[in-house]
Amino acid sequence: MSFLLRDASQADIPAIADIYRESVLNGTSSYEIAPPSEAEMAQRFAAIVGQQYPYIAAAGADGGLLGYAYASAFRVRPAYRWMVEDSIYLAPEARGRGIGKTLMAELIDRCTSLGFRQMIAVIGGASPASIALHLKAGFVEVGLMRGAGYKHGRWLDTMLMQRTLGEGMTTDPDPAAYPGTLFAG
Repeated sequence: MSFLLRDASQADIPAIADIYRESVLNGTSSYEIAPPSEAEMAQRFAAIVGQQYPYIAAAGADGGLLGYAYASAFRVRPAYRWMVEDSIYLAPEARGRGIGKTLMAELIDRCTSLGFRQMIAVIGGASPASIALHLKAGFVEVGLMRGAGYKHGRWLDTMLMQRTLGEGMTTDPDPAAYPGTLFAG
């Protein structure tokens, strides 16, 4: 399957909402029960890119969206500003074709270039495919929350995984540089 990566845009919101809707309705990676509207997805997109976090689209040869990935704040407390949380969603026909791996590598590269030091994955349903993707990308398991969610008539575990970016904890970050300025007041 041929595809290319590019920055996601507002024009992608309908396809992003469709991919996410399928995941919400049929999967366990998101603990949302009802899919958000396109308007809500547009607001979420604007909030993420408005904070200069990367939001990447994987487009097929026909231009259709096959998947997307983005980084966002793990938590909003200022001391967490050096850590990002990754999110990757793929259309059903795009799964198992290396698109998630390529999106993950690009997301890691962009977040490292921006100056983030850690990336965390919060894997709903402790999805074996998502855990494998993250392990291949250099993440390590850091925790398992048992019964953290209830969806599709069953209790779901949530796996936490983490990956060091750039210099990690070996040096102090520059608070005057992005992402140090994310929570400047």
